[in-house]
Amino acid sequence: MTDVNSDLVAELVAWGIDRREARWLVEEFVVGGDPDTVPALKAAARRRLDGEPLQYIIGHWPFRSLDLDVDPRVLIPRPETEELVGVALIELAKMGVVAPAIMDLGCGSGAIGLALLSELRERGVAATLVAVDESLDSLVIARRNALKHQLHAVSFVHSSWFDDVDPSLKGHIDLIVANPPYVGGEEFAGLDAVLAHEPHGAIVAPDAHGVAGFADLAIIISEAPLWLSPAGVLICEHANTQRDAVVTGAREAGFASVEDLDDLAGHPRIMVARR
Repeated sequence: MTDVNSDLVAELVAWGIDRREARWLVEEFVVGGDPDTVPALKAAARRRLDGEPLQYIIGHWPFRSLDLDVDPRVLIPRPETEELVGVALIELAKMGVVAPAIMDLGCGSGAIGLALLSELRERGVAATLVAVDESLDSLVIARRNALKHQLHAVSFVHSSWFDDVDPSLKGHIDLIVANPPYVGGEEFAGLDAVLAHEPHGAIVAPDAHGVAGFADLAIIISEAPLWLSPAGVLICEHANTQRDAVVTGAREAGFASVEDLDDLAGHPRIMVARR
């Protein structure tokens, strides 16, 4: 980093911005030490001081091996969701399907499904992906990310969960992955204020079966068996208070094997349900 850039970082830190974030902002907005870019940098810094997430200000964020475009139309990719991708890759390897069919429900930026396609491609596996979201805005971003990373074996479907997915796919999906809304309304009110900048409908879900934020998970778990192949697997991210509910729901839906995994922080987070 040049002396000029170091001075700019110091100035942003003096404004109250975290030093690491200040470095990211300078590296993003000040190209080649060009002084004409400094006003844009300072405008970005003011947005951060107003509470806007750094990821939206920069406009892209890493997720596993991908650099994903993000903006307020989609959730910010998070580390625990990267763990879900790792679990999914293990399950696919166990299946040994030559050309797996994958469905990403509530795809948002495309993070989960596109990361799977990309990493499977690196392994020589020609997977196909159905990316589903009820938000047309989210699908715009997901398409952009697919093109950005030259991932072409994707179809994008505007649907609330399975409602408008092509019924001919029933019984033919090898893997369904989902990071649905799972935060209850009361819980959301006490969470980090930065979440107010993200799409509310991608975070908060109605209650169901006496469990806060469980309604969307309940739909996915109950309907997934109709869409999965005989050896198919459903993998869902969920709240750390929902372990009993997701396991019970999956067993009631007829899954033969249900496992619930902790994330790296030791919290219940990823359900794996096998046909």
